Amino acid sequence: MNSKKFAKLGYGLLLLGLIAAPFMGAYPVFVMKLMCFALFACAFNLLLGYTGLLSFGHAAFFGGAAYVTGHAIKVWHLTPELGILFGVVFGALLGVVFGWLAIRRQGIYFSMITLALAQMLFFACLQMPFTGGEDGLQAVPRGKLFGLLSLESDWTMYYVALVIVVLAFLLIMRTVHSPFGQVLKALKENEPRAISLGYDVNRFKLLAFVISAALAGLAGSLKTVVLGFATLTDVHWTASGQVILMTLVGGLGLLSGPIVGSAVIVALENKIGDIGTWLSRLTGVEWFNTLGESVTIVTGLIFVICVLAFRRGIMGELIAFIDRKKK
Repeated sequence: MNSKKFAKLGYGLLLLGLIAAPFMGAYPVFVMKLMCFALFACAFNLLLGYTGLLSFGHAAFFGGAAYVTGHAIKVWHLTPELGILFGVVFGALLGVVFGWLAIRRQGIYFSMITLALAQMLFFACLQMPFTGGEDGLQAVPRGKLFGLLSLESDWTMYYVALVIVVLAFLLIMRTVHSPFGQVLKALKENEPRAISLGYDVNRFKLLAFVISAALAGLAGSLKTVVLGFATLTDVHWTASGQVILMTLVGGLGLLSGPIVGSAVIVALENKIGDIGTWLSRLTGVEWFNTLGESVTIVTGLIFVICVLAFRRGIMGELIAFIDRKKK
């Protein structure tokens, strides 16, 4: 089995697993949270993995859209689909502004501009009254989809979220495999050559940036509807660092990489305390009971191990192993 057939089989099994997850005892809200962060990581991977642009400010699109969606649903009493649409549009418009300013520079300067702009939005969210400041925007109702289908049930919300995430992933897949996606790969591999072939590289970069920002906004909007709140954590620079970590751990420049990376990181953040308790009982070492308070240390250690031993990420190494076996 080659890597392409393996990928199709893997996506099919993953989709079946997600459809059956609630029936198999999985907590729907946790799986929905995981899907939101997987979409966020896939959106970021479209920019870094396929265009070669490292953004340190993607939390601005994720968290900004989360606030806009929450406000639209809670205060303006819009239906959830309109609230999500508002969030996506906000993420795209913010992407136009950030991208137009950032693409004028390359390398670390590009990254620092995105970080600076994102931190400006963070401080704006901290001061604006409608965001709730340090308390965040709380008690956002899920409402009724199209005014008809109530999303208050976790099961109903789960399958609506699954459809949205799957459609967004198919859009990313289509973008990557389109002629536009091939140009993005060319920019990443050899930008001067792409310029010599007559491509307007800044236009392609900006468009990739806006698409990535809009999809990140979709992830943030969906997360607000699912969990019912938006907080400063969503727009803080640590959220940008987290999505970078997810992408690198899973495999940069691979469609499946961010999905696996986000699953590993989110699962660790939520289950590391239980793992620590189990290790403490197994080994008798009391220190393991404090593992739940050291999530950052654990994720940092995983990142170091991946960089040193699995530089292509989990999925990158797995695909390379399958290709070697084929030969």
